[in-house]
Amino acid sequence: MQKKILVTGGAGYIGSHTVVELQNSGYEVVIIDDFSNSLPDSLKGIESITGKKPFFEQLDLCDAAGLKLFFNKHKNIAGCIHFAASKAVGESVNKPLHYYRNNLNSLMNLMECMIANGVEPLVFSSSCTVYGQPEKLPVTEDAPILKALAPYGNTKQICEEIIQDTITSGVKVKAIALRYFNPIGAHPSAKIGELPQGIPNNLVPYITQTAFGVRKELSVYGNDYNTPDGSCIRDYIHVVDLAKAHVIAISRLINGINKKPYEIFNLGTGNGYSVFEVIKAFEKASGKPLPHKVVPRREGDIEKIYADTKFANEELGWKAQLGIDDMMAHAWAWEQYYRKATHA
Repeated sequence: MQKKILVTGGAGYIGSHTVVELQNSGYEVVIIDDFSNSLPDSLKGIESITGKKPFFEQLDLCDAAGLKLFFNKHKNIAGCIHFAASKAVGESVNKPLHYYRNNLNSLMNLMECMIANGVEPLVFSSSCTVYGQPEKLPVTEDAPILKALAPYGNTKQICEEIIQDTITSGVKVKAIALRYFNPIGAHPSAKIGELPQGIPNNLVPYITQTAFGVRKELSVYGNDYNTPDGSCIRDYIHVVDLAKAHVIAISRLINGINKKPYEIFNLGTGNGYSVFEVIKAFEKASGKPLPHKVVPRREGDIEKIYADTKFANEELGWKAQLGIDDMMAHAWAWEQYYRKATHA
């Protein structure tokens, strides 16, 4: 019998790619999503890639009663991967209460249902934002957790503390927090990819939308940082590489080969790229010049960060395989596929 995995936020960007990799690895998948930052189209994309239709229920995880009813229907869940959260750094600065309410309550409701139903394995979608602006690069898992520069990063810090405190209390939960850096790209089939609602908060969908003509030009937030070209530096990781790490993590917990009840892994490539380098990589992949302008720095942005991935490479047996050229080519193929499909 196939093991059943609950994926919250499974219609979203990273969630949908993870569902594909779970199904390809032989898992049965159940998705909860409220479509607050995703569309039903991604469910069709998943099915067209894998040939399997995941069970889906539209539900807000902050609805505790609704979540309890869901768990009453699904008694044989083997583990949970928790993506569902509000996730834009800039927006969180303007809407802090929304971020705290949504991101914290959803996790606590999920964990209460897991505990009540004897579901132990949890993979938590965390972020490199928990490190703030690190004093030393590359960042290891032992780096100090500095004060977050935005409410979004703070919610990730608090969520990790909630998980750790719950496990420390003796409750039967075992968890892995995956602190990932900057996921970009799309599935090579171009049938699923990043699809933000409204104006994108992340760099690459804004790039691809600008190239397609949806946006007039890209805004580069600051060119006066202490970096080689003055723009922010990030560790960009292909979303498919990231999705595969989630499958390894949940399998590790289900099979009981985790070394501790709570483990943390950085997921990145170990390479940092500036905003201007990403623009050049996109222009190379697409063959199109990208209109852009420099604007003032954005509140909450850190200057530079990239991962030390040695622990994940050695302990999980996982390593990012796809480079910046693949990321840009796949993101551009997805943008074109989606725009043409919706206007066909």
